[in-house]
Amino acid sequence: MQYYFKSIFSVCVIINMILIPLSFGEMYTSLLNVKQAIIVERQLIDNLETYIEHESQRLEDIKRFYAKVSELHSEVYNGPSAAMANPLVAFTLIKRLQSEWINLIYSDEAQENTQAFRSGYEEVEEEGSLPKLEDLQGAANGLMRLQDVYALQVGGLVRGHFQRITNGNPIDIYSPTISVPLSGDDCFLVGKVAYELEDYYHSVQWLEESVRLFRGAGRGWSPENEGTLEDALDHLAFSHFKTGNISCALSLSQELLNHDPMNRRVLKNVEKYERLLVDNPPLLSADTGLKRPNTTYLRTRNTYERLCRTQGTPPMRYENPRLFCDYFNNDSPGLLLQPIRREVLSLQPYVVLYHSFITGSEAERIKDLAQTGLRRSVVASGEEQATAEYRISKSTWLKDTAHPIIGRLDQRITLLTSLNVQPPFAEYLQVVNYGIGGHYEPHFDHATSASSPIFRLNTGNRVATFMIYLSSVDAGGSTAFIHANFSVPVVENAALFWWNLHRNGQGDGDTLHAGCPVLAGDKWVANKWIHEYGQEFQRRCSPNPEE
Repeated sequence: MQYYFKSIFSVCVIINMILIPLSFGEMYTSLLNVKQAIIVERQLIDNLETYIEHESQRLEDIKRFYAKVSELHSEVYNGPSAAMANPLVAFTLIKRLQSEWINLIYSDEAQENTQAFRSGYEEVEEEGSLPKLEDLQGAANGLMRLQDVYALQVGGLVRGHFQRITNGNPIDIYSPTISVPLSGDDCFLVGKVAYELEDYYHSVQWLEESVRLFRGAGRGWSPENEGTLEDALDHLAFSHFKTGNISCALSLSQELLNHDPMNRRVLKNVEKYERLLVDNPPLLSADTGLKRPNTTYLRTRNTYERLCRTQGTPPMRYENPRLFCDYFNNDSPGLLLQPIRREVLSLQPYVVLYHSFITGSEAERIKDLAQTGLRRSVVASGEEQATAEYRISKSTWLKDTAHPIIGRLDQRITLLTSLNVQPPFAEYLQVVNYGIGGHYEPHFDHATSASSPIFRLNTGNRVATFMIYLSSVDAGGSTAFIHANFSVPVVENAALFWWNLHRNGQGDGDTLHAGCPVLAGDKWVANKWIHEYGQEFQRRCSPNPEE
């Protein structure tokens, strides 16, 4: 009994670490928060409508005054001079000049309308409901992540299309019901995020689109824009310089001088670029195309992205006669009359998909229970836990006391796997909601270091993973097993199960897996991680490293 309470305390320590409130600047990490932002903008739209109504009324009053005065000047003051001898005419003229014009010009009404509009915005801002700068940067990085992983054309994204070049032709890999094109300022902000990260591979592509759109829009000014054509030209010229394309950097800088001929910094850059071209003239045969930089931290990038792009297992994989589908009851009395459809996806590692594991209403209830507790997902960092750019989502933990549904799911998992999923022999149910381009790059679920926080439960390593798909997605979001060379698309209400450890307790390297970026849709999953201890009679040990 003493051991049990010690383990439960360890579980609570880990959960408390995860639930420490983080900054509000993480809207982009959960599509639930993005959806909530729609409500916020609707409130701002209502405030803007009120502001426009008040300003329209104010302008109508000004127009009425203008019409009255103009009429007097055209009909009275242009008439016989005797009209000016009329004391009433003289009085009203003096009154207007001394009072009415002053009241009109120095009216507080415009300021009051503006202040009321600003106050409405500031109230929303104080509630913490507005995205922060890091949200904008995170959303921009999400777009660039989707661009890379799914080989999307930036020009297509700008037009609202999700296209990939196949055999020289653009192919739609996802067709949204509503197509939203991007503006020059939209592209500028994405390019600027890449530029500030010194990621010139992406900044060139997005800033080129920005310049093209700004040129097409003419010189008109839009109050909502942050960037201008000059800004985009400036950033694009330097991006080309950093990628070695001096000719383009020079041409763009010269164009920028047409708009700002006295810009001393740009003048110096032009001199520098001209000198570089004289000293090192570009070769006609030289390849000036952009090349995506190599990565050192993600050695499996090519395989990972290829599996994500397949959006499912290649058909030839099913030619293996040892893979099968059946109705499975695990010899459990609870499943004899209602077996579950099982699809064996892989034997090494052993990966199984259980179809219709959860009902739609149960999935919705779990998502509802999780909403208030969602916080930025963390990963193991030595002995502690921290957020990371290679995992973009929000998550929370649900105890079985949160709702009877949680307990019923635990029972269902035990019926299918025969494993003990009660704490401390398993972790609480983790519910995850992915954000813009939300993903989890290749990783192991089991601990690979003795200092991992996973061992604080004192129940061994994570022997198995049971992952439940609580929603569907429109595109992307597959689970890719890197070394096993297959991926599993999101199947709503299904559950994915695999063993993380061999029977000798060693980690199975073939379980290296990833959550591919969500291209379109709202991805929710629930994870149940089951530990070694408590499973001694359900999954016996073996010294054979192949088992």
